[in-house]
Amino acid sequence: MNKTLLSFRLALICCTFGLLFFSSNLNGQSDEASIKTFYDTSLTNGMSYNWLDYLSNTIGGRLSGSKNAELAIEYTKSELEKLGLDRVWLQPVMVPKWVRGNQEMAYFESNGVLKKVNICALGGSVATPNGGLKAKVLEVGSYKELADLGEENVKGKIVFINRALQPELINTFQAYGGCSSERYRGAAEAAKYGAVGTIVRSLSSRQDDYPHTGSMGYGDLPVNQRIPSAAISTNDAVILSEALKTDSNLDFYFEQNCQQFDDVLSYNVIGEMRGTEFPEEYIVVGGHLDSWDLGDGAHDDGAGVVQSMDVLRLLKESGIKTKRTIRVVLFMNEENGLRGGRKYAEEAKANNEKHVFALESDAGGFTPRGFSFDCSDVMFNKVLGWQPLFKPYLIHYFEKGGSGADIGPLKDGNVVLAGLRPDSQRYFDHHHAANDTFEHVNKRELELGAATMTSLVYLIDKYGTDTISKNKEIKD
Repeated sequence: MNKTLLSFRLALICCTFGLLFFSSNLNGQSDEASIKTFYDTSLTNGMSYNWLDYLSNTIGGRLSGSKNAELAIEYTKSELEKLGLDRVWLQPVMVPKWVRGNQEMAYFESNGVLKKVNICALGGSVATPNGGLKAKVLEVGSYKELADLGEENVKGKIVFINRALQPELINTFQAYGGCSSERYRGAAEAAKYGAVGTIVRSLSSRQDDYPHTGSMGYGDLPVNQRIPSAAISTNDAVILSEALKTDSNLDFYFEQNCQQFDDVLSYNVIGEMRGTEFPEEYIVVGGHLDSWDLGDGAHDDGAGVVQSMDVLRLLKESGIKTKRTIRVVLFMNEENGLRGGRKYAEEAKANNEKHVFALESDAGGFTPRGFSFDCSDVMFNKVLGWQPLFKPYLIHYFEKGGSGADIGPLKDGNVVLAGLRPDSQRYFDHHHAANDTFEHVNKRELELGAATMTSLVYLIDKYGTDTISKNKEIKD
């Protein structure tokens, strides 16, 4: 390789990385100045908190197929239209409709004493028989223990799956992932051995009286063999476990009236700003509009919805004309089906759309710590070069890892996926429970997250997703 060619290539590489810190955008600002504008605007004139207030306190919980979900669709579409985007539309998607019914009730009876406990039906569960269900209890630490116990020990009993989140795991999402299969598969596995119901310890990192719902499934189990499943609060899980140590023959009673209906029509809400140079390259930012029905879904995932909406508003407020088309996608039905995410990816593929980047916020509205990236090593090394731009805002966490459930179906080996990673220590105190409500979201933390997301979208749009871009911006 001659020296002239080598010098040219080295200069090109230096340009690609060096410009991150010294080049100017269309309004003449450096990257540092542009990012500071995002944070300043979000913290002094943000819209995310006001939007969340309406979603949470005027509309409330937004379970797929519910009236509240319809209201949330109408509201967010209207608010996106007010931003003056190039296009706002609804993308039809069929979603499941599961209804909780009357509030659940439960108690156990031991040594002549009746103790009421806090439970809630798991999403997708069948109801108990009319008048409720009463049976002896069998405690296990995992549904996998049922295979060793066999049908002779399980049949006719309510299986109590008492598996706690591991407290020593700093990443609470890792702790949650280690137990989520107990909630989802527990009833299906217990039914194989003749159990009549399951009670699952809530997937929460805090000891309290709130039962935490969440999705469960029966797989290919025939309808007539499906058994009811409920979550029990962490406090009551401890009480029940202690009671079983002194009275292994106690009776447990619970009643729930949930019902599964036929699928209904719903929508993803989408808004976009067209790119000025590469309009056929798409950058997606989003969260899921549906929530569970016990609280108002403020953290899961109202926070991600309003932060994603504010990304487009903050970009417009800054005066930056993006090179690529930026889309906000508010996905429907993440909680109990992922239909919205799958539908969006399906239509993107059918329309031959080139998605280069997708960012999801679905980890609560707490203080942002950084991002996880699902991408090549080359791209990740490029992203690491942007860390100094985030350091003034105490954003240090840049790791390879998962992104988000709704954007996962877009993965094709080319698109870069990322997830906003807020501090996770309090997230599972509220996740899927009645205390996932607006008053538990801090305005400043929420607005910091919106600015952090905007900053990453801005950098991805400006510099592309290849170390040396193959687009004409480099060729020119």
